[in-house]
Amino acid sequence: MTGSRKPTLPDAEVTATEDVEEPSDTVSHGDSDLESRLAEAEADRDEYLDLLQRTKADFENYRKRAARDQERLVAHAHERLVRELLPVLDDLERALQAADRHEEAALVDGVKLVEQSLRKALEKEGLTEIETEGPFDPHVHEAMLAQPRGDVEAGSVLEVVQRGYRMGGKVVRPARVIVAE
Repeated sequence: MTGSRKPTLPDAEVTATEDVEEPSDTVSHGDSDLESRLAEAEADRDEYLDLLQRTKADFENYRKRAARDQERLVAHAHERLVRELLPVLDDLERALQAADRHEEAALVDGVKLVEQSLRKALEKEGLTEIETEGPFDPHVHEAMLAQPRGDVEAGSVLEVVQRGYRMGGKVVRPARVIVAE
């Protein structure tokens, strides 16, 4: 009966041993694959972190540079406006000197010259006077008073109390007007 004995147990052991060895090979192979993927992910993370830090630094430098440029632009605009207004100051000094000498005609001429010089300087900067002829426009006019008038259409501007101005398309100061009822 020894010849009829089946080699099932040794085959099973071999099979079991092979089965045990295969998973250990797979785990070892899977571990190296997992480790390489982890190393790759860490490298990607480090690369992205470095890129983020460089981008953050670049943006901070840009923000500081833009702030400096804005300050320079504002300073330049102020300087240009002051340069435009210096002749007006000179004209005022001359008008005051004429007043000290009791030259009324020269004083009036001097004040007119100052007004013209100042108006030109402000127009160079883009200041324009708001039109007051015609109907009242609440976007650019401020009604100070309403007066009944039979000879003029209701809602028409009768008189300008204070001139209004706009700069660029923005109203700097509305025209203060008296309106017909």
